[in-house]
Amino acid sequence: MNIRYVLLLLLCLNGCSPAFAADVELYILRHGKTLFNNEHRAQGWSDTPLTQEGIEVAEKAGRALQPVRFIAAWSSDSGRARETAALILAKQQKKPPLQERKGLREVFFGSFEGDTNKAMQTAAAIKGGYGSAAQMLVAFDSGKLTILDVVNMIHAADPTGQAENYAQVAQRVTAAIEEIASQAQQQGGGKVLIVTHGMAIMTLLRELGDKTGTHSLDNASLTKIRYTDSGEFIIEAINDLSYMQRSL
Repeated sequence: MNIRYVLLLLLCLNGCSPAFAADVELYILRHGKTLFNNEHRAQGWSDTPLTQEGIEVAEKAGRALQPVRFIAAWSSDSGRARETAALILAKQQKKPPLQERKGLREVFFGSFEGDTNKAMQTAAAIKGGYGSAAQMLVAFDSGKLTILDVVNMIHAADPTGQAENYAQVAQRVTAAIEEIASQAQQQGGGKVLIVTHGMAIMTLLRELGDKTGTHSLDNASLTKIRYTDSGEFIIEAINDLSYMQRSL
């Protein structure tokens, strides 16, 4: 066979191969700390700005992620997620445009939005048969309750019935992640930045098969998930803060 023909064939195979034949690495971060985080208030679809500490940790995350070349960047349409993502992208030499998805929002807490965490947790605990918020949190930390249970207990405790249930959260969050991953794969694969929210990430992890996570995620923590060319999601890191001290 003519060597020139072989080279042309190899070039065609490499250049014309399907765009989805490459893995996608999802760098999923929880937003930086906010005013409501400091005041221990329920912050689902309601929003408050990043605190100075929140800004600083987002900037630190941006410096740590500076060597990573992101082919796409997404956040929820909540201001705290958008602001965190923008601070991270500001450190990129060649940054992709920041896109937003409503599906990446935090759990909607209905009438508990803006109320104290203790008030919401107490109502949920009583609805779930626990004597206090503290008892419910102990059950959660020990693995007796899961994120599924907690979200559904908050939903059941909301007198207006507006708070989301677990199935609603799981459907919209996983749909958003699947669409983002699929789109990135069609572009040839690569690394994607996603800034979203703590309970939304915990719900996603459960839907992807993780049954061990029973603790809240830290602000600016990294959850890393690989999406393979066979359509499989593989969890590689959860609630990782060490990435800020090492090169990824």
